[in-house]
Amino acid sequence: MPLEKSLTLRQIEVIRAVMVSGSIAGAARLLNVSQPGVSRTIKHLDSVLGIKLFMRQGGRFVPTPEALGVFTQLQEVHKKLNDLQFALTQLGRGQDVELSIGSVPSIAHVMVPRATATLKRLFPDIRLNIELLKIEEAIDFLMLDRGELVCMSYRFDHPSIDFLPLATGRLVCIAGRESALAKLDSVTPADIVQHPLIGIDPKDPYGAIMARIFDEHGLDYDIGIRARFGTTVVQLVKQNLGIAVIDSFTIADVLEQQEDGDGVSGVAVLPIRAQTDFETYVAVRKDVELSGFAERFVAFLKAEMARGGPPTAEHL
Repeated sequence: MPLEKSLTLRQIEVIRAVMVSGSIAGAARLLNVSQPGVSRTIKHLDSVLGIKLFMRQGGRFVPTPEALGVFTQLQEVHKKLNDLQFALTQLGRGQDVELSIGSVPSIAHVMVPRATATLKRLFPDIRLNIELLKIEEAIDFLMLDRGELVCMSYRFDHPSIDFLPLATGRLVCIAGRESALAKLDSVTPADIVQHPLIGIDPKDPYGAIMARIFDEHGLDYDIGIRARFGTTVVQLVKQNLGIAVIDSFTIADVLEQQEDGDGVSGVAVLPIRAQTDFETYVAVRKDVELSGFAERFVAFLKAEMARGGPPTAEHL
């Protein structure tokens, strides 16, 4: 008679509680239930199984000889349940799990670490591999199974890749504290092109996002100093070598310092009086479902990026 067809997990708990405690009262205390409930369960099982499970011996409930085979199987079931619970507990902490993600620098600089911190608090044992990628490297990262997802500031058409909405960003102007622009509350694209510019190559997809506001307003511009990553652009501006247009996510930590009245960031962040919104995405393979851990990471990342929010004149 297979146990899995005759006993529920709760019934197994009751039987084992009686075995361990040697009494109905002791089993009730272990399970935090009433004694009559334990008694009814044991009587019901005696009837269902067609054998008497326990007999009194020396004032204790002990297994009957005919039930010894049942109890041997029950102990095996209980051990497997304990092993399962242990495995679930370890999985709940992220043990033996490695999550690999890629990100373009603009999102990786501030937002990815914040989302990672939240994920690690929930799953302290999870291992993460975070790769900084150029936009054009995202295809190989996903298609060669190097990671589950890539955080992107740009989307493109690919038959095997989906782009899931992540968050809306906004462009801002940053200027060194010694710049005349640092004293202004906001600037226009026309104001910006009057100063030496630092930025990303406009032929780069990320650089094209930065340069779009000049093209849309028909303004000539010259980027005298070009850098590959937004974080480098910020550092160059801090040296008062020029001003720059940068995305709100790269500069999120500076924005927080500015809102707190902390002037040590070395740059002033100025809203641009123009339409500068842009979308960000999570790139994933169409034929591979995201793991639960990856889904949690994306949810945390969305929350962080929404919390930072595109800066406006009211924010600053």
